[in-house]
Amino acid sequence: MRWTLKSKPSEDTVKNLAKALNVEDFVATLLVQRGIETFEDAKRFFRPSLEDLHDPYLMKDMEKAVARIEKAIENEENILVFGDYDVDGTTAVSLVSSYLKTYYPNVATYIPDRYDEGYGISFKGIDFADDNGFSLIIALDCGIKSIDHVAYAKERNIDFIICDHHRPGDFLPEAVAVLDPKRDDCTYPYDELCGCGIGFKLIQALGKNRNQTIDDLIPYLDLVSVAIAADIVPMTGENRVLAYFGLQVINSDPRPGIKAIIHQIKKQTLDITDVVFIIAPRINAAGRIKHGNHAVELLTEFDFEQAQQFASEIEAYNSERKDLDKLITKEALKQIEENNEKERFTSVVFQEDWHKGVIGIVASRLIETYYRPTLVFTKSGDKYAASARSVKGFDVYNALEACTEHLEQFGGHMYAAGMTLKEENYQIFKDAFEKEVERTIHPDMLTPEIAVDAEIDFVDITPKLIRILKQFEPYGPQNMTPIFLTKNIKDTGYGKPLGQEDEHLKLFVKQSRSLGTEGIAAIGFNLGNKIELTTHQKPFQAVYCIDENEWKGKLSLQLRLRDIKQ
Repeated sequence: MRWTLKSKPSEDTVKNLAKALNVEDFVATLLVQRGIETFEDAKRFFRPSLEDLHDPYLMKDMEKAVARIEKAIENEENILVFGDYDVDGTTAVSLVSSYLKTYYPNVATYIPDRYDEGYGISFKGIDFADDNGFSLIIALDCGIKSIDHVAYAKERNIDFIICDHHRPGDFLPEAVAVLDPKRDDCTYPYDELCGCGIGFKLIQALGKNRNQTIDDLIPYLDLVSVAIAADIVPMTGENRVLAYFGLQVINSDPRPGIKAIIHQIKKQTLDITDVVFIIAPRINAAGRIKHGNHAVELLTEFDFEQAQQFASEIEAYNSERKDLDKLITKEALKQIEENNEKERFTSVVFQEDWHKGVIGIVASRLIETYYRPTLVFTKSGDKYAASARSVKGFDVYNALEACTEHLEQFGGHMYAAGMTLKEENYQIFKDAFEKEVERTIHPDMLTPEIAVDAEIDFVDITPKLIRILKQFEPYGPQNMTPIFLTKNIKDTGYGKPLGQEDEHLKLFVKQSRSLGTEGIAAIGFNLGNKIELTTHQKPFQAVYCIDENEWKGKLSLQLRLRDIKQ
């Protein structure tokens, strides 16, 4: 594990900001590292406002999209809201369909089956629309590369509105409207929205057309914040505003489906981390284990008792998902070992009976052991399907693009992608992918890195600092939880391993130069093997996040250790 102290920004900029905000220099440094250099920048950062959201009509094709929907309503056409089976897709479908249904009844939803249809717009879905009299499909979180599918629909007099956030190919589908800020010809000011975020911009535009204000749309922001958290998009610009207000909805008046999930976990106040690790996996479990329709049912249900029933079913799917995840990860690690592939630049594994719904999670798990770009394949029909995950700084999408001759289809982002290929091309592709990664990856990228924001002493951890850090939330990419380095730490003697296999570490720490301070509780997940570094009053150094632990309704300071060394 590499620890890298972030380079210090301009001293003048830091000093000026510290003075303007009346904060310590190292707090100003944290802000400047996040691109916040002036009082006005800080005001927008610490006081997100819905007024900072951009006009949805700045997005290319938005006027066309709204006009086509209004025409469908005027002509009493049937509208099908279509979306991917993951969290971003199911929340987007729930958002757009539930909004439209507030003033127009002829709206239905369609989530493709992960196993039967696969990712994105499907011919089966279009046939369903054709058979059931739908003349307009609004596709969310997918469709940007579905040129053949949109053409197929057009032959059947079915129009498409594409709402996507993935990278387009060389050509766009011939849809009525293609909403995607990543289009080369789209000048929308922010291009990091998730699929549900694009859906929100669509209903914002529709609402504007109907003289609704942004306040009328606040109840939909719980869905948007869940999607932003789950899809790991940058927590900047509009995403930060939408997530900030969405969290307020989650903690005050969430829709019954989200309330039912929260009711099961019995936590009073949720932050963005809770959304990522508690709410999102449960919504995802429906599409992974059963069908994404179950997630949409939960998220669009208005009756709380019925929502609780849906939530308990999804909880069962989530438990099954956890068991599968653990089993397949174990089998994949064994395969890497048996194939003598520990020293490769990539992990590429396959087993035909692995559950397609969890291979993405397994890919992430494998990276915890072998830190390198990872692909996990399983059998899907007569083809092999895979989920890809990458390591910090390496664009797995580009690596896959270099191997397209061996693939049937692929899509995704810098750090996550999906693909299919023919069985006979698996080994050829595996070799080509290994060579491409070996050729393009920097050796440093193969060692996990902890980017440290600042070195501080325990005396710097004051109530004021904790209050300020709370205002940095919601955290996420490009606004990650600050990581601090402190040296000359000692455990007070109460350190112990935790967990069924002693895999975690619990300490109570002091710093020799801050002897007047009380000891601070610290927890290190998966650091149980480092307990020897902390015994017998040996001084050590640690990198950590400042956290609050909630226990029986009470909050207390806790350091969340990321790593320790002497």
